[in-house]
Amino acid sequence: MIDIGVTKLAIIGGIALVVIGPEKLPGLAKTIGTLLGRARRYVADVKEEVSRSMELDELKKMKDTVEGAARDVENSIQTSASDFEKSWSETTGLASDTQFGDSSPGFPEYKHPKKKWRLKQGATPSWYKARTGTRTHAMSGAARVARYRPSKFS
Repeated sequence: MIDIGVTKLAIIGGIALVVIGPEKLPGLAKTIGTLLGRARRYVADVKEEVSRSMELDELKKMKDTVEGAARDVENSIQTSASDFEKSWSETTGLASDTQFGDSSPGFPEYKHPKKKWRLKQGATPSWYKARTGTRTHAMSGAARVARYRPSKFS
């Protein structure tokens, strides 16, 4: 590297003052400072881009390993599920033959309970809401103003 000390900088400054002149030297120093700042920013941007691309490569590698692990888990689940289905079909086949003597399955058919599924049941009873003054119905702003507006002749 170039070894530049304070004395060498003073000598270079003196020569620049003689060659360029005292009128143009401040403008030239400002221009050189601006160019050096741009160069530093450019180098910093390049370093940041390189580090970002390295991180991106690491993330891609990590993504590939996670996807491979997920595929392995999926394959193991599929094999265990097929084993389970095979054993299930064997047991239900035996149960239907031993219990009923025909080919019907060993379990009764599902019947839907006659529940009122459209009716929403709240967790708090309505009598408690009425006693404590909790609103049970939605009311528009105009209806609320009309109901709770104080009378003019009170």
